[in-house]
Amino acid sequence: MNETVANPWAETTLVDIQLIQRIIPHRYPFLLIDRVRDVVLGKSAVGIKNATINEPFFQGHFPGVPVMPGVLIVEAMAQTSAVLVGLTLDLVDKNPLVYFMNVDGCKFRRKVIPGDVLELEVVTKRGGGRVWKFQGTARVDGELAAEAEFTAMIDLRNGA
Repeated sequence: MNETVANPWAETTLVDIQLIQRIIPHRYPFLLIDRVRDVVLGKSAVGIKNATINEPFFQGHFPGVPVMPGVLIVEAMAQTSAVLVGLTLDLVDKNPLVYFMNVDGCKFRRKVIPGDVLELEVVTKRGGGRVWKFQGTARVDGELAAEAEFTAMIDLRNGA
């Protein structure tokens, strides 16, 4: 008899910082999401990044006119998608690593500055195995700040 084990994260729709850190390996100063909400396993999620003047990148990008680097906005989208994949595949506490394979159609529409709350929506275009593809958007107060399509690979050899 083949019994299917239910995903213990199936009812999870909100992910706090403690659970994020059990899913992805990123830590200060490279952990770029504070929370993930509206999780629909295998399909979508919204990451939250509270941009504060205390971020180390604001000191040098740019002195006197702090702007969040676009590449870090895309990285925050990717971290959101890694949390989504980690929950979907039940990889909590299993130390998976997720690597970028491709970024397409990346566009930046608005500056992200200290005090902004960045909402990072990721939608799965293809997934289920080791390679996943996402459409991501980043918004501040409903205004589009950035968008990109990206592909990532999950490496389970790290301990999962």
